[in-house]
Amino acid sequence: MLVTLKENLKKADEGNYAVGQFNCPTLESARGAIEAAEDLQAPIILAHAEVHDEIIPIELIGPVLVRLAKEASVPVTVHLDHGTNLEMVKKAIDIGFSSVMIDASVLTYEENVNTVKEVVEYAHKNNVSVEAELGVMTSSGIGGEDTGGDNEDELYTDPDIAKDFVEKTNIDALAAAFGTVHGIYVNKPNLDYDRLSKIHDNIQRPVVMHGGSGLSEEEYINTINHGVRKINYYSYAAKAGADAVKKYVNQHEDIFYHDLTVVAKEELRNNYKKAISIFTNKGV
Repeated sequence: MLVTLKENLKKADEGNYAVGQFNCPTLESARGAIEAAEDLQAPIILAHAEVHDEIIPIELIGPVLVRLAKEASVPVTVHLDHGTNLEMVKKAIDIGFSSVMIDASVLTYEENVNTVKEVVEYAHKNNVSVEAELGVMTSSGIGGEDTGGDNEDELYTDPDIAKDFVEKTNIDALAAAFGTVHGIYVNKPNLDYDRLSKIHDNIQRPVVMHGGSGLSEEEYINTINHGVRKINYYSYAAKAGADAVKKYVNQHEDIFYHDLTVVAKEELRNNYKKAISIFTNKGV
C-alpha cells in the first residue's frame, strides 16, 4: 500500500525502529526491495534519486514505483531523493510520489529555508511529505577523498540551528550530518551520537541518515536508539548485485541478458532483507 513518509516514520518513531530507503534506478532493484519487504512484512521506501535521471528518467521509472507500492502487501513510501528544485519536486508529485526530498543544503542558510518553505507549501497541499537536509554530507567514497581532516563542527548539523530550521520550514523529516558519508567508506565512520540525540530532541521530528550503507549492525542499532527513523541504503547493495552478476558470468556459458537481471534481483532481495531485518528488529 502506498503511504506518505510522515505516516511511515510516525509508526517507526512509535516502535523505535527505522524504515529503509532503497534507490531504484532499475526494475530489478525495485522488485528486489518490494520482495524483501514482503518476505519480512516490513515497511520500506522506494526512491528515485534525481541524479539517476540520466540512467532512467523519473517519467519512466516513477509510475512503476508508484504501482509497485500500491500493489504491495506492506506500507511503501515512494520518495524523490535529493531533488534540487521545485520543478523536479512538482514532477514527482504529479506522477504520484508520496514523499519528496528537497536538497538545498549547498545554499546559504536563509536560501535553504526559503527554498524548503516553498516546497513544503506545495507538497503539503497535495498530501505529500517533505524531507530536507541541513549540514554537509560528504562523499568520502567512490571517486571521493577522505574528508577526515575537515572541521566537523562546520560540516555536521548544529542541533540548535536544526530546531530553528524545522520551526521555520515545517518539514516532516530532517536529513542530518553526524558522521556518515555517501558512497563506499574508505575509512571507518566516526558517528557523533551525542549530536544525533540533541538533534532528535530539539526538532521533535524523525531524523534521516544518509550514507547508511557500510555500517556495522551495532552502529545501525545505536543510530536508531539515538533518533534515526529513516536509513538510506544503496551503495553496498548495488555493489553486491554487481558482484553476484560477475560471479555468475565467470561460472556459466551461453548467458542471456535476462539471466543477469534475475541474478541481480535475487542478490538485491537477499541484501535488502538483511538490512531491513536490522532496521526493523525483525530476524531473517
